[in-house]
Amino acid sequence: MKWRHRKKAAAMGMITCLAAGILSGCKEQAEINENGEEVVWLTWYQVGDEQKDDQMVLDAVNDYTFEKIGVKIKIEKIGWSDYSQKMQIMINTNDSWDLCFTSSWTNDYLQNAQKGVYLELDEYLEDEGLEMYEAIDSRFWEAARVGGKIYGIPSEKEIGSCPMWVFTKEYVDKYDIPYEEIHNLEDLEPWLKLIQEKEPDVVPMYLTKDYSAPAYMDKIVDPIGIEYADNTLTVQNLFETEKMMSTLRTMRKYYEAGYINKDAPLASDDKAVKRFVTKGDGHPFAEISWGKDLGYEVVASPIMETQITNESARGALTAINKNSKHPKEAVEFLNLVNTDEYLRNLLNYGIEGVHWSRVPVEGKEAGEAEGKPYVYDTKVRLNQEKKQDYSVPYWVQGGLFGTYVLENEPVDKWAVFKEFNDASKAAPSLGFDFNIEPVKAEVADFRSILDEFGKALYTGSVDPDVYVPKLLKKLEDAGADRVIEEMQRQVDAWKQTKE
Repeated sequence: MKWRHRKKAAAMGMITCLAAGILSGCKEQAEINENGEEVVWLTWYQVGDEQKDDQMVLDAVNDYTFEKIGVKIKIEKIGWSDYSQKMQIMINTNDSWDLCFTSSWTNDYLQNAQKGVYLELDEYLEDEGLEMYEAIDSRFWEAARVGGKIYGIPSEKEIGSCPMWVFTKEYVDKYDIPYEEIHNLEDLEPWLKLIQEKEPDVVPMYLTKDYSAPAYMDKIVDPIGIEYADNTLTVQNLFETEKMMSTLRTMRKYYEAGYINKDAPLASDDKAVKRFVTKGDGHPFAEISWGKDLGYEVVASPIMETQITNESARGALTAINKNSKHPKEAVEFLNLVNTDEYLRNLLNYGIEGVHWSRVPVEGKEAGEAEGKPYVYDTKVRLNQEKKQDYSVPYWVQGGLFGTYVLENEPVDKWAVFKEFNDASKAAPSLGFDFNIEPVKAEVADFRSILDEFGKALYTGSVDPDVYVPKLLKKLEDAGADRVIEEMQRQVDAWKQTKE
C-alpha cells in the first residue's frame, strides 16, 4: 500500500508541476522511471574494502528492492583504518547521506547518538520497522538505547564478549594437550614450556601489536571502567587493579622465558609464523573461520565467562542520518534487509549462480536440525573462481541469523549462536552510558598514552613494575582521577534508577 501511494504521489506531483508551468520549481522532484514510478535513492556508507563485483551485486539488489518497496541504494565503502575519521568529517560538514555503519569500535555509536547525529527510531519501529523489531533479540534493542531512545538497527550476531585461547590443533593432538581445561593465563605455562622444548621452530605464544592481555573489566572509557564481578559498580583504572598487575607480571615472565615472539609490540599477523597459541575474540564455531584464515585447523578454549556489555552488544549497527530526506524509506529498507531471506543472502554472498550455489541440506543433518530456529534447507558453496570478486564483512550488512551457512559449517550454526547468546551473562554495568562531555578534554589524551605504553605492557616486553607507575603518572596528569570521579557520579545516579 505504501509503495502504491508513493507512485500515485509522484505522478500527482509531476502533473501539478507541469500544469503550473513552473519547471524551475521542480528541482527537488524525485526521479521518475519510465513507468511513472518514484525512485527513492538512499546512500549507505559501510566500512570495508571495495570489491570487483560490488556494482553487479548492487544492480541485482536494486532491481529487487525497487520492485518490493520502491527504493534503490548507493553503497559507499570506506577502508577499515579510515572509516571512523572520514565519517566524522562527513558528519561535521553536514554531508548528505542516509545510512551508515556504526558501532562501539568505529564511527562511535554512543557519542554520535548523544550528539544528535542519528535519527530516533522508536516511532518507526512501531510501523515501518515493526517486523525486524519483533524478530531481533530484545537485548540488542536494549543495548541500542541511548537516553532511553533507539538510534540504530543492531546486526544480530553474538551478543557477548568471549575472548579465547586459540591453539594449533597439530600440536594439541601431538602432545595430547587438554586444551579445554586451559582458561586463565597461568594455565598456559606448562604447555608453553613443553612447546619451547619440543618444537624449536614454533613460537609458543604468538602475539601482535593488536593483542591486549585479558582484562576482567568493562572498559567504559579505556582504561577506566567496572570489573565484571563487581556488583558495587565501583569505577576503577584498569592498571590499578590487582588482576591486571598480576596478568602483566605473568606476561613479563613469559616474555623473558622466550615463550612470546620478541617483535610482539610491533608485529602484524604473519600467517607464515608457526605458533602454538594466540588470543582471539570468540564466538560459536569461530575455529572454522580462524582455521580457514590460517590454512590449518585450530581449537579454542574460553578465557572467561562470556560477558554482555554495551560495547559487545553494540558491535555492529546501522544508523539513519537525522537529516535524511527519506527516513521512512530508510527504515523500510533496513526492515527488508533484516527480514527478507533472498535479499539478506544476496547482500551477504552475492548472486546465486555467479558467486555461489546451493547445497541442499539432506539426511542425518537435516533430521538433527528439524524444528530448530534459524535453520535453513540450504547451504552455500562459494564459487572459488569468483570468491575474491565479492567478499564482504557479513555483519556490516545486517543480522547474521537470516543468512545461509557455508557448506563446511553446521546447519544449525545460528541456532547454536542463539543458545550462546541466551547463556551469556550480563555485566553489572550493562545499560550504563557514560556522558563524556564533562571530561572530554581529559579523555582525549588517553588514547595516545595507551598507545605509548599499552602494546609493550600487554605483550610483556617491558617490566610492569617499572612502566605501570609511569603510565599511571601520565594518566593522572591527563586527568584520570577527574574522569573516575565523574563516571562514578553518573554510575551512582544510574544505579538509583534501577533500584
